[in-house]
Amino acid sequence: MNLQFPAGWENARDIKYSQGFNQPAPRDFVGYGPLTEPEALAIYNFTLQHNFRLILAYHSQGEVIYWRFQNYNPPDAFFIGNQLASVSGYTLENTPYASGFAGYKDWFIQNYNKPGYTIEVGLGVNPLPLTQFSKIYDDNLKILVLAAFL
Repeated sequence: MNLQFPAGWENARDIKYSQGFNQPAPRDFVGYGPLTEPEALAIYNFTLQHNFRLILAYHSQGEVIYWRFQNYNPPDAFFIGNQLASVSGYTLENTPYASGFAGYKDWFIQNYNKPGYTIEVGLGVNPLPLTQFSKIYDDNLKILVLAAFL
């Protein structure tokens, strides 16, 4: 569902199709166009109806926070990202090129020029083991509390 947003969707399609993800599957299928899936469209419409200061998009794995979309650099995005990384112990990084299109964070940054973050929780192979839940919860509670006050 994350690769459904109109922020370089064609790039995401080309990248994922070249990797063999060209039909419905449990991961990495971009769909047949942006916003064709009801879950993505619901998030899109919900966002349009609100004036969010920033967004957090949760994924799993890597204990990393991605903060940019291409050359967009919303005011305070890097500063806030560093604060989120500091309280969680995660690293703040640029999104890898092959993962850098059609995400909710990407669309939010492109449309609103406000901070957006993809938070990659946990380490290992998906699905992550339940034994990581307490650590993920502790790390991310700090992110959520901080983000609520920014």
